[in-house]
Amino acid sequence: MNLRRLIPLFDDSVSSWALEARLLRWLTLVWLFVGLVMLFSASYAVADVRHHDGLYYFKRQILWVLVGLIVFNIVVHLPLRSILGISHWFVILLLGLIFLTLIPGLGRKAFDASRWIALGPIPIQPSELIKPFLVLQSARLFGQWEKLSSRVRFFWLGIFGLVILGILAQPNLSTTALCGMTIWLIALAAGLPYKYLGGTAVGGVLLAGLSISIKEYQRKRVLSFLNPWADATGDGYQLVQSLLAVGSGEKWGAGFGLSQQKQFYLPIQDTDFIFAVFAEEFGFVGGVVLLLLLALYATLGLIVALKAKHPVYRLVAIGVTVLMVGQSLLHIGVATGALPTTGLPLPMFSYGGNSMIASLLGAGLLIRVARQSSEAEVVPLREETEKRRKRRLFQKNKV
Repeated sequence: MNLRRLIPLFDDSVSSWALEARLLRWLTLVWLFVGLVMLFSASYAVADVRHHDGLYYFKRQILWVLVGLIVFNIVVHLPLRSILGISHWFVILLLGLIFLTLIPGLGRKAFDASRWIALGPIPIQPSELIKPFLVLQSARLFGQWEKLSSRVRFFWLGIFGLVILGILAQPNLSTTALCGMTIWLIALAAGLPYKYLGGTAVGGVLLAGLSISIKEYQRKRVLSFLNPWADATGDGYQLVQSLLAVGSGEKWGAGFGLSQQKQFYLPIQDTDFIFAVFAEEFGFVGGVVLLLLLALYATLGLIVALKAKHPVYRLVAIGVTVLMVGQSLLHIGVATGALPTTGLPLPMFSYGGNSMIASLLGAGLLIRVARQSSEAEVVPLREETEKRRKRRLFQKNKV
């Protein structure tokens, strides 16, 4: 592989890509750049107090971005068949790591949830890293559903169920819901019978309700979401401060770097509530522009899915689009009080290496589908041209 291709700005093969692939690449890079700028603003004050270095989180994020871009560029240049061929191993490996986080002493806790494993100085969050591989394996399973034996079907449905239960046990209800909805929507797009889809949907809702009824803090979050002002200094504090940040932005925003809520009023402002800081600094107009960016990304993703000839590739495109845009909308919904308060990062924006790598891996997969669909159309055309050239030479020699 040409090492220059590992650096996005020096990849000289981009000019030969399909239009959708090029647009998605630039849209991803713009999304990433805006996210880094926003993280710099949202994290500076907290980093300065905690680590005596306002750039502490920003510099660490830059390192993760570099790693993520290498993964991104490897993926866009690898045949999708090869990536799909190893996806099941990553699902099983990360499933094992998810259950390791539940073992006392191995899993690292934060906010009463055990979601990380320390690999030396590097924290691994398997529930984040498994998302793109769930998309790949779900597309692989449901795209070939009729060709597979019952044993294979039930095996992988069982694996998916264990992933959902493992993430829920951490507990991480928001990521559980996102993974479950992504798998379900891929199955819907694949055309699975409605009786299976309906039963799974009902089971998912019952499982979520059971988790909320058992976990007291989840129940308090749901209740505080309904009326956060009733306990503005307690369970509703996060949402109240987020709403104050969003409302303070008004039409045009306070200006870059001028958010007041990030000055130790709004909790976890560099991860789960980074959109609130964005809305305060860039206002309603900035929020609409971000939503338009997501709408454009979703549109391109659906165009890529419609153009894909192979059913598995089509499902990969749909799954990645749902994952990237769906997670973004869920994050925005939480920050604006439209959804219950949950811990879900905003792709490309929120601080965290695991989220960044998963996001760039997902974006790379979508671009790879766009490239491969285009190449599949071009190859037969080249072959036909070659055949015509040989036919003309043969006729000329014959004459």
